[in-house]
Amino acid sequence: MKILVAVDGSKSSLKAVQMLIDRVGWYRSRPEVELVAVHRPLPTMRGVSKRQADRYYAEECESMLAAARKKLDGAGIAHQARALVGPVAETIVRHARDKRCDLIVIGTRGMGELKSALIGSIATKVLHLSDRPVLTVK
Repeated sequence: MKILVAVDGSKSSLKAVQMLIDRVGWYRSRPEVELVAVHRPLPTMRGVSKRQADRYYAEECESMLAAARKKLDGAGIAHQARALVGPVAETIVRHARDKRCDLIVIGTRGMGELKSALIGSIATKVLHLSDRPVLTVK
């Protein structure tokens, strides 16, 4: 089984990582884990080279991935960490499809239905866009 775990460095996303760690024994064999952080594209800025922008994205994504990587490493769960840039929900869903993931695991901040409907959330958008099962962790 191949599982994409989307993280943004928040407590909510780390709960999703911990949930995977706590339940890794449920699988017949250790799942392959795609650990993904997605950064929204920055608006075009004068004087910023592609190289500078790429370095910025890499640093920002690494900070989003760091705690999750540490948790997975501590649990002995192998993973591929990916830093991606693009519209967040769409990029998560596309990456899961491209890597043939069987499941997407994502944290949610746990907003109520009304707030979620008014504000929207990445997890909700992933649920609507994905053709793969999505496990949200509150």
